[in-house]
Amino acid sequence: MTTLSELNAMPAADFIAALGGIFEHSPWIAQRVASQRPFSSLDSLHGAMVQVMWAATPEEKLGLLRAHPQLAGKEADSGTLTAHSTSEQDSVGLTRLSPEEKQRIREMNHAYLERHGFPFIIAVKLRTKSQIFAEFERRLANAPADEFVTALNEVGKIARLRLEALLAAA
Repeated sequence: MTTLSELNAMPAADFIAALGGIFEHSPWIAQRVASQRPFSSLDSLHGAMVQVMWAATPEEKLGLLRAHPQLAGKEADSGTLTAHSTSEQDSVGLTRLSPEEKQRIREMNHAYLERHGFPFIIAVKLRTKSQIFAEFERRLANAPADEFVTALNEVGKIARLRLEALLAAA
């Protein structure tokens, strides 16, 4: 565990290394907030990181969304998920699906990616497996522009949970 005080005092490269995985495979967000230190709270750090995300170009935002793995997808099957994603998906049983559930999520992953151009993203730690499946089905029908915003909001929630897990009480 790291404290906020320690993060604030780190050289920029160490700060970026410590927070580079908070947004999936997107250390550029930590890089862009490093110069804003010191942060007075977890809320201020998270807020700055989310602000960087929203201020990014449309291409950067799409890249951020595309950096996320599919739920119970090929990355999970091959063992190439990040430690964060593995822990998150495992926490709600997505690593232990029945064959029927696995087939259903594969079909939804494919349909969602075809429709929206990026993987389905949801803060799994805030929901049950059945809620995730229901939300997946509901969001498949969303307009791509609406889903783009929804997915980015979910990325912000995931980042908050990851920051909370990383930071010890200061």
